Amino acid sequence: MEEVANSEDSLEVSDRISYQLGETLVPRAKEDISKWKEYENVDEFILKFYNVSSAEALSNAQELANLVKLMKDSIRVEKLKDLSVIARFNVLHNETLRLADMASISSIKKEEVKEEVGKILELYTALNSKINTIYKAEDVQNSLEIDTEVPVTIEEKRENFEYNRRMNNSIKESKRNIRQ
Repeated sequence: MEEVANSEDSLEVSDRISYQLGETLVPRAKEDISKWKEYENVDEFILKFYNVSSAEALSNAQELANLVKLMKDSIRVEKLKDLSVIARFNVLHNETLRLADMASISSIKKEEVKEEVGKILELYTALNSKINTIYKAEDVQNSLEIDTEVPVTIEEKRENFEYNRRMNNSIKESKRNIRQ
């Protein structure tokens, strides 16, 4: 048995970079984004990076960088055109470019590739998490009885305060009259 493990024909498995699948989109977000082909392409392609060798990661890095650039340049879902989401797209794109640059460095170490792939997957998970947060916040907003998106002016607050004060005084007056 030891002879097989030490032979030159044995398979080297230690070069594999394996990560658990990150956060996926909530159903409503997935439905809205299903028409956004560039996101779908990245989502499908990035799956390769959850279990990949260093050599495979480097050889697929430029294609991933190109797909991420297309995605960030073609945001088709209006509610995702928020600065906090765009910032995440930009950071993800920068890290994919860094991995693509690593492919041209002959002295790059497997650990450095593994670390960069990990960063990219964490950033992609953070992007999905932010998208989910936007949809969850919208659900909470829709479940409220009042619209918290409409700003209340100071004058409206003053009018509401005065109205409430008059109502309270009127109620107190009514109670006093009933007692008498």
